[in-house]
Amino acid sequence: MKYLKHTAAFMLATAISAPGMASDLNKEVADDYGYLESLFLDFHKNPELSFRETRTSAKIADELKGLGFDVTTGVAGTGVVAMMKNGDGPLVMVRADMDGLPVKENTGLEYQSTVTQTDMNGVEMPVMHACGHDMHITSLIGTARRLVAHKDKWSGTLMLVGQPAEEVISGAKAMIKDDIYGRFGVPDYALALHVAAGVPAGKVVYKPGIMFSSSDSVHITVHGVGTHGASPHQGKDPIVIGAQIVNALQTLVSREISPLSPGVVTVGTFHAGTKNNIISDEAKLTLTVRSNDEEVRAQLLQGIKRIAENTGRVAGLPEDMLPTVELSVTSAPTTVNDDALTARVDAALKEKLGEDKLLPYVQRGMGAEDFSEFTMTEEDVPGFYFYVGGTLPEWFEEAKNGGPAVAGHHSPFFKIAPEPSIKAGVEAMTIAVMDLMKK
Repeated sequence: MKYLKHTAAFMLATAISAPGMASDLNKEVADDYGYLESLFLDFHKNPELSFRETRTSAKIADELKGLGFDVTTGVAGTGVVAMMKNGDGPLVMVRADMDGLPVKENTGLEYQSTVTQTDMNGVEMPVMHACGHDMHITSLIGTARRLVAHKDKWSGTLMLVGQPAEEVISGAKAMIKDDIYGRFGVPDYALALHVAAGVPAGKVVYKPGIMFSSSDSVHITVHGVGTHGASPHQGKDPIVIGAQIVNALQTLVSREISPLSPGVVTVGTFHAGTKNNIISDEAKLTLTVRSNDEEVRAQLLQGIKRIAENTGRVAGLPEDMLPTVELSVTSAPTTVNDDALTARVDAALKEKLGEDKLLPYVQRGMGAEDFSEFTMTEEDVPGFYFYVGGTLPEWFEEAKNGGPAVAGHHSPFFKIAPEPSIKAGVEAMTIAVMDLMKK
């Protein structure tokens, strides 16, 4: 039965490009949308948490095998790498992240997720595709179907990647550690997309240079000497020391980096103590740190360590009890679009997709992405990352007139309009890949 399904899928893709059939990409994607929609609905109703994407990766692998790709599963745990060599030419990687979030969906959609799953810590959690990764992997498969249908028009090697654990900023790094480039080859170009709730559905958004900020998770442990709350002079209060660290950290952005260089240092958690009249012997702080270039990133991280340790010294802690600062593995550098690659893809998209479907990108926050782990390697792989709009114009209009707000990413109310989003994603990615691999 599985073989028949794969054969039918491959025959459909081939038939669309057969002589005498419509060759216009827009029409081809529209004709294929019914199949892609069924995939999207299945992915949306069955989301899986980071490094737990077993069903999702199996389905992706199944679809790509049916199209003739040489598929390897289990890369970095649940990652998928699908290869297709089609003559001489560049190696082009297309990456799609596939994990959901521990969020209980409350969109009211008839296909909303109701599943739960045990996370990496053994805790049962509701799961939702609250960031659009279901659209990303559907577009990946849709792009694969178009490229297989047009094998006569491109030459080179295609690498399709289903990446785990983007939501915990760990999956790309894990795939690099699992030697994805040593095993499958170093890409000449790496491409990726992301659906955007803040952009009108079907519009494609990008620019050269910075697309996403860096993200670093920092853990600070403040050591102290516990004592009775009524006798603070007999101990060293880690809560007071921690509070001083929190305040001092704010000067990093306001007084140490250029006001023209964005930066964020946010203390997200502060845990200490067990009772009101006990001075504890430890306090723990966790931070998220964001920047738009690697020099500022290094400056902020060095400053955090300096402030934490020297605040401990000011409090009279001995050298072996100074606050310890640890950088979590859930960190990623800036995501930067290569100038030359962006110019090339831009020309192709303007010509074949149409300038009316393109919008300039303006960074409005300091969100992060671990796609940069694939590009900022020792091989320095040129990367191109673009947004695809996911919100219908009438939803924006309703919100403007007092209706429901357009929910942002990671919200239980997050939703996208799948049809225009997926169609635009498949078209844009197919155009980009075929231009880079054209004969």
